[in-house]
Amino acid sequence: MRRLKLLVHGVNYPPDMLGIAKYTGEMCAWLAARGHEVAVVTAPPHYPAWKVPDGWPKGWHEEWRDGVRTIRCPVHVPGRPGAAGRLLHQASFAGASARPLLRAARCMRPDAVMGIAPATLPVPLVRLAARTSGAASWLHVQDLEADAALGLGMLPLWLGRAARAGERWLLTGFDRVSAITPPMADRLAAKGVARDRLSLFGNWVDTATIRPDVDGGAFRAAWGARAGTVVALYAGSMGEKQGLGVLAEAARVLKDRGEVLFVLAGAGAGRAALEDAVEGLQNVRMTGPVAEADLPALLAAADLHLLPQRAGAADLLLPSKLAGMLASGRPVVAGAAPGTSLAAEVEGAGLCVAPEDGEALARAVADLAGDAERRRTLGAAARARACARWDRETVLGGLERELTALADARDLSR
Repeated sequence: MRRLKLLVHGVNYPPDMLGIAKYTGEMCAWLAARGHEVAVVTAPPHYPAWKVPDGWPKGWHEEWRDGVRTIRCPVHVPGRPGAAGRLLHQASFAGASARPLLRAARCMRPDAVMGIAPATLPVPLVRLAARTSGAASWLHVQDLEADAALGLGMLPLWLGRAARAGERWLLTGFDRVSAITPPMADRLAAKGVARDRLSLFGNWVDTATIRPDVDGGAFRAAWGARAGTVVALYAGSMGEKQGLGVLAEAARVLKDRGEVLFVLAGAGAGRAALEDAVEGLQNVRMTGPVAEADLPALLAAADLHLLPQRAGAADLLLPSKLAGMLASGRPVVAGAAPGTSLAAEVEGAGLCVAPEDGEALARAVADLAGDAERRRTLGAAARARACARWDRETVLGGLERELTALADARDLSR
């Protein structure tokens, strides 16, 4: 097996526990454990709280994390992450990380330099670092940020169009561009990425760790879930893209169904609004995110999982939390329109309802709450799907092979 050298550039990285940080960290640690040399240029932890932890070193510094050389760069973290704050956030990371990234590329001489999107403004640095070091350039797209921001009304129309025009220019200069779902790959092709440079690189889950038989009793006891209580759990980031208001609507519809308990676990810019929306509801428990080691027990404590999504985000992202939900062997109730990638992943392993429809979500929860056999059947299908489509060793093994082929082709062209 060829020993690869991979340099990764992305603003989110562990110890942040959610979303892109989790997957980037696991990818790098897995490759390092396989004997490859991996370095990461990133920012301090700050998501989903949008706050750097107290006591975290200021300025630039290096650390070793899970066998990965990790170069941290200071970044502006907006207290209220609106459009302007997010742009400044990205711009500050691009400026602070430019010199460390180029220096690392020059000294390391990597086989490939990989940028992690959705952060768009730092993307040109990845191409420059690859070009100056003779490496292949790879952009991995976790989220079509400009499209999603426009679809959700998070950006003014003129700014969103400008962002999409810039994104189109940026995407076409990479040796490889990967997406996490086929519909996202189709959108990238429509933006001008050549099909022979496009790859699917989906997210994954450790099916050996997140399992249906993990004991979640301690969490259920902490929530006050008695025998016969059906726990409907949302566990993940609490931001604008999730459309979490629908959870409060559903809980209000079912407030007199004593056997149904909604548990909403997470943090983010939208948490305060969600707390206000569920105030006074006795069938709701709000709790914070848990440590990675406690995630299997948290997911297993649920009888069913909740996965809302705003209609404007369809096929622009695939919620990373879905992998753990499926692996836990519990059915998923998702806000997903027919024909979307989210619906395709959930159908047969849960129920899909119209996005942003609280009453429809409540009906689906009530139906599953009253039918334990159906929950078991759908949960078993969810587990089987996670093992077949989302297994970590399979997904990352495919990445390793593609990186090797890209590096070999690069050597032949020199």
